[in-house]
Amino acid sequence: MNQRIAHIALVVNDYDEAIEFYTQKLGFDLLEDTPLSETKRWVMVAPKGSGECCLLLAKAANDEQRSRVGNQTGGRVFLFLHTDDFWRDYHKLLENEVVIVREPSEEVYGTVAVFQDLYGNLWDLIGPAH
Repeated sequence: MNQRIAHIALVVNDYDEAIEFYTQKLGFDLLEDTPLSETKRWVMVAPKGSGECCLLLAKAANDEQRSRVGNQTGGRVFLFLHTDDFWRDYHKLLENEVVIVREPSEEVYGTVAVFQDLYGNLWDLIGPAH
């Protein structure tokens, strides 16, 4: 058996503002942006060099989905971004005015800081311990 998680759906308010944040502020690649209807698009972004899992930016289509934008996990850290150079990427977040929720700390698993995306979803930036 061979399985893997290919995409994680991230509910967003607007495709274009989400694309701009992820590509301009976080430096992700826009992998696909395909119109499916007048209101729906298939939009995928991923960190540079990432070959496995990507984010599927899914525009909220109703009130229930809109209520989850920015809080898909009830306030817990939602996504974990591993990096090969923590301080390079941390300083890039600061330069791009990304909101840092918890300053860097050294943990047994590596260096970690918590930041939020444009909607308030929490992310860990992790430089894994070697």
